[in-house]
Amino acid sequence: MDTFGLFNYWVVVFLMMTGFYVVIASSNLVKKIVGLNLFQASVFILYISMSSVKGGSAPILEEGVTLYSNPLPHVLILTAIVVSVATTALGLAIVVRIREAYGTVEEDEIHRQDESL
Repeated sequence: MDTFGLFNYWVVVFLMMTGFYVVIASSNLVKKIVGLNLFQASVFILYISMSSVKGGSAPILEEGVTLYSNPLPHVLILTAIVVSVATTALGLAIVVRIREAYGTVEEDEIHRQDESL
C-alpha cells in the first residue's frame, strides 16, 4: 500500500487528533471552539476523500460512461459547513456572554467563581 496515496487520510487523522487534543487540553473556551472546528474540518475532508471514485464521472447520463461518482457526500458536506458556521457563531456568542458575566473565558476560573457562590 502506498503511503503517499493515503495522504488525505493522514491529514484527516492529524487534524482530528489535533482538534481533539485542543478540546481536551485547553481550558480557554475560544480555543475549545477552534479545536471543535478543526475536528469538524477533518470529518469534512474524510467524507470528501471517501466519496472520490477513481475514473468516476459526474452523474449525468451519457453514452459510454459506466462509472459515476456519487454527489450526495458533497451535498451533505455543504450542508454541514453551513451548520458548522452557525454553531461556531452561536458558540462564540455564548463565550462573549460568559465573558461579560464572569470576566474571563478560562474554564477553571469560571468553575472557581461558581464554587465560591
